[in-house]
Amino acid sequence: MEEIDLLLEMAQEHMERALKHTQIELTKIRAGKASTTMLDGIQIEYYGMMSPLGQVSSITTPDARTIQIKPFEKKIIGDIERAIINSNVGLAPANDGETIRLNVPPLTEERRRDLVKKVKAEIEIAKVNIRKVRQDINDDIKKLKNDGVSEDAIKMGEEKVQKLTNNYIEKSEHMMATKEADIMHV
Repeated sequence: MEEIDLLLEMAQEHMERALKHTQIELTKIRAGKASTTMLDGIQIEYYGMMSPLGQVSSITTPDARTIQIKPFEKKIIGDIERAIINSNVGLAPANDGETIRLNVPPLTEERRRDLVKKVKAEIEIAKVNIRKVRQDINDDIKKLKNDGVSEDAIKMGEEKVQKLTNNYIEKSEHMMATKEADIMHV
């Protein structure tokens, strides 16, 4: 029975990791509002090393449609601007010599629907990953039969894995509903 409990813990850990990854991916899908997380994947070369934008500058959102980037050193402002352009985030940087402003345009209805499709695709990937964890853990539980674990314990373990799977699938659907409402809100 101990082995099954360890496998259940492992399943929960892997499913939680799948949801966290999905949450990160969903933050990259912009909902028409300015967010500093839109720039999370952007890095620039800083003293010979690639550094995340947030470590070489101050990133703020002064209003709902603007992201402001103030580099800690003025000399890297051009590098930051190039990195933003090359990152394909779909925002045009405006450089005034000290700060870079990014204006986030409002989303059209068509663009909102496309973003909802992207969200649904990300959630579907999460569900597939959660189900893959369920399958792997159930396979491991079935292998315990060879180690002398009873049929009843194996059956109970599989039922617990299924409950865990249902719980995480429900959480992913809640994430989708929340993000969809955020995107479709004008």
